[in-house]
Amino acid sequence: MRASNHLIGLLNFLTFLLSLPIIGGGIWLSSRANTTDCLKFLQWPLIGIGVTVMIVSLAGFGGACYRNTFLMWFYLFVMFFVIGALVGFIIFAYAVTERGSGRPLPNRAYFDYYLQDYSGWLRDRVADDSYWAKISSCVRDSGSCRKIVRTVSGVPETVDMFYHRHLTPVESGCCKPPTVCGYVYVNETAWDVGGGVVGGEPDCGRWSNDQDQLCYACDSCKAGVLANLKKSWRKVSVVNIIVLIVLVVSYVIGYAAFRNNRRIDNDEPASTARMTKSKPGWFNV
Repeated sequence: MRASNHLIGLLNFLTFLLSLPIIGGGIWLSSRANTTDCLKFLQWPLIGIGVTVMIVSLAGFGGACYRNTFLMWFYLFVMFFVIGALVGFIIFAYAVTERGSGRPLPNRAYFDYYLQDYSGWLRDRVADDSYWAKISSCVRDSGSCRKIVRTVSGVPETVDMFYHRHLTPVESGCCKPPTVCGYVYVNETAWDVGGGVVGGEPDCGRWSNDQDQLCYACDSCKAGVLANLKKSWRKVSVVNIIVLIVLVVSYVIGYAAFRNNRRIDNDEPASTARMTKSKPGWFNV
């Protein structure tokens, strides 16, 4: 009993420590929601799961160390639903980001992004006009396009230098026209549209050299936001999978410790009775 209780106590202390990366992942998503990803959705459920894991881990730690049956009941009951919620979060994060990635371009270090390459609930949410108005405003206010502007000795970098830059999905999708448009490079956020192919790609007609417009209304910008979200959510999901494995192991051992506590509690009255019966007869005189 002591060995299993000590082990569950140790595992719950470890789980308590692992709840910090879950909360940290939620805070990280929240910070990106205000700057880069611009979609506030999953960070609060993730933070809630992390806080719950922290509280339940403390309950399991106390229940194991002090052999408190109520705390162990509470630990097992709540942790079952926490594990289920974490599994659901991981499945959801992978399911909604399953499809879609950047398209490689010849003689370019960056990728182009197309909305039709993505599908499902997340694409529909981002592409919805009411949501996109808020998201595009967030992308504009984040200053991502202003940050990609570089100068060399006071003049814009050359087109070859720009082509060899590794742009983020938002920078590629929102701050420049799609490569298929054939526009001529002036600087990172200004392109000569003369002679470009406008009819073949709707985004070509949406591009504007106005620094407040650029390609924020383009489908490529929506695709860039989706690509950013995919990267962010996948990174957080990797951490959550590691935490989930530890939680399941802790839960199994916690159940074994709980059964040990119940067995000992049930044996104590019988042991006391056996001791009474074993007293010598002259004690009853």
